[in-house]
Amino acid sequence: MLRRSVLGLLAAGSVGPAWAQGDDWAKVVDAAKKEGKLVIYTASIGSVFHKAVIKSFEQKYGIAVELLEARASEVRERVRVEQSAGRFLGDVHHNGSTTTWLMNRDGNFQPYGSVPNTKNIIAPFSASNVVIPAEVISYCLMVNRNLVKPADEPKSWKDILDPKWSGKILSDDYRALGGGAVFFVVMYDTFGKEFHEQLAAQKPVFSRDLANSERRVARGEFPLYLPFSLQNYNNLKGLPIKPIVPAEGRPYVRFDLTMLKNAPHPNAARVFMNHYLEPESQLVFANAGYAPVVGGVVEKTLEEIRGLLATKAMGTTTPERQDAMLELAKQIYK
Repeated sequence: MLRRSVLGLLAAGSVGPAWAQGDDWAKVVDAAKKEGKLVIYTASIGSVFHKAVIKSFEQKYGIAVELLEARASEVRERVRVEQSAGRFLGDVHHNGSTTTWLMNRDGNFQPYGSVPNTKNIIAPFSASNVVIPAEVISYCLMVNRNLVKPADEPKSWKDILDPKWSGKILSDDYRALGGGAVFFVVMYDTFGKEFHEQLAAQKPVFSRDLANSERRVARGEFPLYLPFSLQNYNNLKGLPIKPIVPAEGRPYVRFDLTMLKNAPHPNAARVFMNHYLEPESQLVFANAGYAPVVGGVVEKTLEEIRGLLATKAMGTTTPERQDAMLELAKQIYK
């Protein structure tokens, strides 16, 4: 079903006000087609969904896309080296919000002008004149259905503090960057330090091998894993696992789109950003477990994922607090 949805989506675009080309978005599209090329730097490595959206863009506008995939830090370093040497090769930057914040601080981006579909972005997300939210990684709980009866499933995040889960929680490490650190910050902001002190007393088992951790829970080594990334749900179909979004909501991490400084194909970059925010493009990501950033998409997702994405976006991290919160996590989880 997921493959059919990816192939069957991604249709027409939108019209609206333009930036450098006056009030006619069609002129921006025409200029983009004349540029004929787009260079994208992304930290989304190997994502078939990202590539499906890129392919639909190429087919619709006839603009060839050159894609560079690398780790977030590697993308940042490449841009730094290129721009320091006066070589401006990339147009669009696609990365997590923390790396985006750091690179924006370093002056690696430029304002993108107006992009019509930014008007459809929904809270708690918003666009600035430089940064556009792209898609959202959401975190929840995962349980082994053979080991956890429906009546015992955690309904609130506080339910994992029940003594019955002592020694039975497999978790991403809260003391290192990643989903564990996101979980630590959001739970701290929501419930306070006491929550983590009580969770530490539960003696969670830490692992930084995310894919293997999910499989260990599926095999029955642990009944519960957290935080579970919803976009991995499709990779675990047929296994005895169940993702659960507690009543308080989902911790999340946002991916962003920006235009790189002195982009050689600025109009193509703007048209791609607009295409990325089309409901059809966002639906591809939503069906893959990523929360969309525009309205009217969750209601159209596959039934198996719809209820999970319809839950509240609970909170996220901020780069300014990153080091202090990692240090606090090390103090609590020794």
